[in-house]
Amino acid sequence: MAESICRALRDGALEGEHAPALTIKDSIDSPLGFDVFAHVLAQLSSHILAGKSQSRGLVLVAFTRSPSFYVNLLKERGLEVNSSRKWFHILDCYTDPHGWKDRIVGRGKVNDVTKEASGVSTLCKDVKDTDKLCSLAIELGKGFIGEGKGRFSFALDSVNEMLRYASVRSVARVLSDLRSHDLASCVFWLLHSDLLEDKVAAVFEYMSSMVASLESAVPSPNGLRISLANLSLTEQNFRRARFSVRFKRRNGRVRLMTEEISIERSGITFSSVSTDGGTMGGSILPKVQFNLQLSEKELMDRAKVVLPFEHQGDGKPIEIYDGRRSPADKNNEAAATMQMTDSSKGEIIYLRDSDDERPDSDEDPDDDLDI
Repeated sequence: MAESICRALRDGALEGEHAPALTIKDSIDSPLGFDVFAHVLAQLSSHILAGKSQSRGLVLVAFTRSPSFYVNLLKERGLEVNSSRKWFHILDCYTDPHGWKDRIVGRGKVNDVTKEASGVSTLCKDVKDTDKLCSLAIELGKGFIGEGKGRFSFALDSVNEMLRYASVRSVARVLSDLRSHDLASCVFWLLHSDLLEDKVAAVFEYMSSMVASLESAVPSPNGLRISLANLSLTEQNFRRARFSVRFKRRNGRVRLMTEEISIERSGITFSSVSTDGGTMGGSILPKVQFNLQLSEKELMDRAKVVLPFEHQGDGKPIEIYDGRRSPADKNNEAAATMQMTDSSKGEIIYLRDSDDERPDSDEDPDDDLDI
């Protein structure tokens, strides 16, 4: 399922349609959203670097991590960072979001913030101006393709941080403008749902063609209360979670998929969901009080049921009337005609002109049924 997400982002947008958008949603009960975000970021970067993606470059709008963090992240994933400026650029909204540090850098009280990862980052000093931020991100993306043809991708590491500086309408407009841009290939962002109202989170889910939700794999028996008895269960939620993805098709249909993710030293892994009752990943049937599926024995019993409209044979050949006269019918009609000439009783016998003529209304259309 994670491969399906990365493949959709890799393939990008179709001509005349908006770019695919992914919302990665987590909560405090399952705070693994950034791990999934980093995985998607690394996978898409790998496809771009290998020339397998529609996108020619990736612009990352960073609110929660420094540019050097993402540079080191790409290095750890084995990606070539020395040439990253040709395909990867960071719009730094983390270092100095209000421009305060830049004002006092000349006094010697802080270091020059523009030198950190300066090769692949551009400092944004006023994150409240969302229109300028959007324009700057698009200009950075256009730098990947130059005067040629191509598309570029966008990533936002935290919608929540952006909402600290701007309204819901402004942030939604920025993401909508990035997704609907003619040169946009794909857009994805991270959202902490429990820090927002449900109606606010629904706005960004509505804008997405894919919604990846992280849920607690081991629910706490006491809800939010953490005790020594369930502390070990709570710690498991920091290492693994249930990963559900909702794909919205272009024809309006919705496809649901579920996996389980676990965080190990080697990285993040995805596996099929299993519970004490068995595998849950293949079925999306609702939970009801009765069984919606037949057991193997019930399927065998149903196959043995004799339907009333089927011929049972009874040792006799089965004949299906197809609306045509058989040679035996022609002989009987001829004999009836001879009998009519010798009898003094009146009788009308109708003979069809050809075998292609439809059966008469006085004939039984269900004559072939053994009822």
